[in-house]
Amino acid sequence: MAATVAFVDLRSDTVTRPTPAMRRAMADAPVGDDVYQEDPTVNLLQERVAALLGKQSALFVPSGVMANQLAVHTHTRPGDEVLIHEGGHILHYEGGAAAALSMVQLHALPGLHGVIDPRDVRAAIRPPSEHFARTSLLAVENTHNRAGGTIWPLEALEAAARAAHGAGLAVHLDGARLWNASVASGVPLASYAATADSVSVCFSKGLGAPVGSALVGTDSFIDEARRHRKQYGGAMRQAGIIAAGALFALDHHVERLALDHDHAVILAGHLAQVHGLAIPHPVETNIVVIDVGGLGLTAEEAVGVLAEAGVLAGAAGRAQVRFVTHLDVSAEQVQWAADTAAAVLERLGEEANGAGRR
Repeated sequence: MAATVAFVDLRSDTVTRPTPAMRRAMADAPVGDDVYQEDPTVNLLQERVAALLGKQSALFVPSGVMANQLAVHTHTRPGDEVLIHEGGHILHYEGGAAAALSMVQLHALPGLHGVIDPRDVRAAIRPPSEHFARTSLLAVENTHNRAGGTIWPLEALEAAARAAHGAGLAVHLDGARLWNASVASGVPLASYAATADSVSVCFSKGLGAPVGSALVGTDSFIDEARRHRKQYGGAMRQAGIIAAGALFALDHHVERLALDHDHAVILAGHLAQVHGLAIPHPVETNIVVIDVGGLGLTAEEAVGVLAEAGVLAGAAGRAQVRFVTHLDVSAEQVQWAADTAAAVLERLGEEANGAGRR
């Protein structure tokens, strides 16, 4: 195996490429002008996703960031405040878009493995006063990226949403990897989505489509989000070509996410044997985050050495490294990557500890 593997790319589940069958479905897709809402494949995708999530309407957009930012923009007014977990994707990885595009501020809340306690939600809501920003939205994330792909238990999600709704806040669920949460937990997508006023889902991560996300909500919410999509430059024409990839993924790539979860457990099991290495979050889906601080390394140093050995990973903090299993990585490749990464990190740890003793 070692002689046949050049590298294994575990940086993200966004690195997947369309399968030949997906490419054929995209090439054969009937199309129209989606700005006129006349693309039959886009319309079918939107209807399908809305039904899966138990919402009235859906809107197909180019990216997960756009889906999230359309939700923020539609739920809030300039000067409002959005409650979000301190590790939330909207806070860390969306280029400051909430401030730049919606002119809102983000209020970061703590929470173990990405889960926010409803008591913290209630405590963070500002009283009505001209002195304070108006708290208008709670944004939650399931699965939680920076917390290692952990799943919000449905009961915890319901409790946080009740706290927000009870105070008059809207709730947006960043469900970029909600498919993973549902497959791993057995909780239906619609049950998770029922906790929120709007939900975003992504087709170009674990599902392996090349482009696209969707935003779902009520008819009136999506009508308004459609207007904002136009303002953001996200309205597309014959988008059925890429919507067909998302439809193919829904038909063929959802249940197989369980394989990615199994592969992540294999990877984590090998890495857990490395002395001095920590795995700070439970491995529940397709993401493994490790802390290499105990090896005397920074994340960037570890990522660089792993890449030289043929295992591509990503820095997720000063000392945290992220691995993501996905459609394009087989069980054999994961096993090779796990063996290789564990050996490399074990050696680095021994060298660092030896240097410290000298």
